[in-house]
Amino acid sequence: MAGVTHSFEMKTVETTQGLIQLRKDLPSPVGLVPTMGYLHQGHLSLVQQARNECTSVIVTIFVNPTQFGPQEDLRSYPRDIPRDLRLLEECGADLVWTPRVEELYPAEFQTWVDVEKVTQPLEGAMRPGHFRGVTTIVAKLFNAVQPDKAYFGQKDAQQTIVIRRMVMDLNYPIEVVVCPTVRENDGLAMSSRNVYLTPRERASAVVLFKALTAAEEAYNDGVHDADELRAIMSKKIESEPAASLDYVSCADPETLNELSGSVKRSLLSMAVRFGDTRLIDNILIGD
Repeated sequence: MAGVTHSFEMKTVETTQGLIQLRKDLPSPVGLVPTMGYLHQGHLSLVQQARNECTSVIVTIFVNPTQFGPQEDLRSYPRDIPRDLRLLEECGADLVWTPRVEELYPAEFQTWVDVEKVTQPLEGAMRPGHFRGVTTIVAKLFNAVQPDKAYFGQKDAQQTIVIRRMVMDLNYPIEVVVCPTVRENDGLAMSSRNVYLTPRERASAVVLFKALTAAEEAYNDGVHDADELRAIMSKKIESEPAASLDYVSCADPETLNELSGSVKRSLLSMAVRFGDTRLIDNILIGD
């Protein structure tokens, strides 16, 4: 990346002990980018922002089994560590931690981090146990890495709200930095799961962004009623034959409570299925 200067060649490590040893040599501030690998430009934008703001950058690659439900795609989740490492070296990461499942979830594992209210609606309602897996693994990564800043993408809006709540509630001395969603040229939010889409489904998947922008345009034109905004999004999704709607939401951006009546500020979000692939997207509207 042009303009990046740092004095470390990228190192990789598997064990927690090895990570802790190498972490001692990294000058602060340290930025952490947690990923599940199969990196795309969205992930790399997080690494680049960390690189711009921090002296050292640590990236984790770990497909976390505890955030997948029994019917979800853990086994088939795309993986390509050699490619990921090449991309991270080009981006200027200092250290990449690729822990094994047995290291982070030893036999008889029984301790969990459970954030309550903000995990209940939306993705939490559709995917029971998902956020317990997310918060537990992120807490473990935070404990091992001890970063000054941690970088997450706005595409996973509820996840960022949940992690901010956990950081506040557990007094982590970490700044959570939320970076903008990175999109394809046609508006589809970049996601590792996009590789599952057939060409037909890929063409149809643009409807998520179209639905969000239709609601945003209506809001900017004076349509501020929460039910009307949800209806605009639903109608747009339902106009696409290949799309099957899980939910649309017009919620408070901090509590995630669904709004009613006139909206000043909102997180508009949705989950939509195309065949076996489930995609999420969101935008913030208002002040």
